[in-house]
Amino acid sequence: MIKQQGVKILVLDIETAPIKAHVWQLFDQNVSLNQIEKDWFILSWSAKWLNKPKVHYQDLRRFKKPTSDKSILKDIWALMDEADIIVGQNSRRFDVKKLRARFILNGMKPPSSFRQIDTMVLAKKYFGFTSNKLEYMSENICKKFKKLKSKRFIGHELWVQCLKGNLEAFKEMERYNKRDVLATQELYLELTKWDCDNSLNLNVYHKDHASFCSACGHDKLYDNGFRYSNTGKFKRFKCKRCRKESQSKYNELSPKKRREMLK
Repeated sequence: MIKQQGVKILVLDIETAPIKAHVWQLFDQNVSLNQIEKDWFILSWSAKWLNKPKVHYQDLRRFKKPTSDKSILKDIWALMDEADIIVGQNSRRFDVKKLRARFILNGMKPPSSFRQIDTMVLAKKYFGFTSNKLEYMSENICKKFKKLKSKRFIGHELWVQCLKGNLEAFKEMERYNKRDVLATQELYLELTKWDCDNSLNLNVYHKDHASFCSACGHDKLYDNGFRYSNTGKFKRFKCKRCRKESQSKYNELSPKKRREMLK
């Protein structure tokens, strides 16, 4: 198991109920507030600590007709409050903002601050995939966990049946939601190897003097030569587990050499 020591990285995914509204046509809709019959809410959520086996999950299956998410917000709030970093697929624009909206609407306080790593943002920044959706990327990149497709409740029907309190639909939603988290974790560990900007440095979360991989948190790195810039020479390292490259912040050029370069 990868050592994480002080850093706590939470992978999460939510599913929301749709907004129920009165409309008169299928396209080019501009729905006003007084057309909304029922607002959206959190239907289910799933989360896990990076590289830990347990997958947490809650939904509204105990209600015959779910209409409120208040009963399942406390535990996901507690996990987010504990996390140093939150990882998700499109989580910056969707999951985290939606959760914050439901927290404040239910009179809850904000969880402790955390950093965010979005696998969709990583995909758009460093790659040119045909699609940045989890379905496409997990199918083509992930070896173990790929996004599921419901065979019994196709597409929107899964949400319709959950809103009716269908226990079998909720069981399917649980499989679907948990698999999204597992696929997102695997996808994150693959994509973050290519983060040449090293935007996440896990070393700052550890008390000892060992060096840790900025992707997976492993503490076994090996020397990989040097990286050169116009003004410096820096040691490169690679992780023995995932092969993510990182570099030292210390300039190996002597003060004399640096002064000569300024002439």
